[in-house]
Amino acid sequence: MGKDFTSALRPAIVMTILFAALLGLAYPLAMTGLGQMLFPVQANGSLVRDTGGRVIGSAVVGQAFVTDRYFQTRPSAAGKGYDGLASSGSNLGPAAQALVDRATPDVVKRRAEGIKGPIPADLVTASGSGLDPDLLRASALAQAPRVAKARGLDEARVRALVTEHVQGSILGEPHVNVLSLNRSLDVMER
Repeated sequence: MGKDFTSALRPAIVMTILFAALLGLAYPLAMTGLGQMLFPVQANGSLVRDTGGRVIGSAVVGQAFVTDRYFQTRPSAAGKGYDGLASSGSNLGPAAQALVDRATPDVVKRRAEGIKGPIPADLVTASGSGLDPDLLRASALAQAPRVAKARGLDEARVRALVTEHVQGSILGEPHVNVLSLNRSLDVMER
């Protein structure tokens, strides 16, 4: 029995080392290299830089905009808000009282901002990851009066800016990247 065990142990150890080297080192390094060669912007986080070259965000990760001068993203369920280390959804269903309790203050806030009629759901509910950088077109347009008033701009001009930033989608509804829209607002105001 000892000889059978020894003869079976050697191939098992060799295969473990081989697959650890192959799948733990060679494959990840190859994929990282290919990603850097073929998609360098995406492989490095789709970082957005200001005119001075300083990183100000990512095109694919939302961030909190809290002043009335900016379009605000949807609420985040990730940690203390848009924390990439704590990315997760709330996992609350539409009938969950906890979801109603969590969304009610946001509904009150949006009404205080002057939004009339039905409030778009993505203004009061978190996305699946809690890091969504986009809003539906209706959600951005609902915020246009508040942003225009805070900046002293014509509301029609702000609405036109929102429309310029609408991006199509294969699977979902047309959406607006909030960081891109807010950067354009800053440029418009100069």
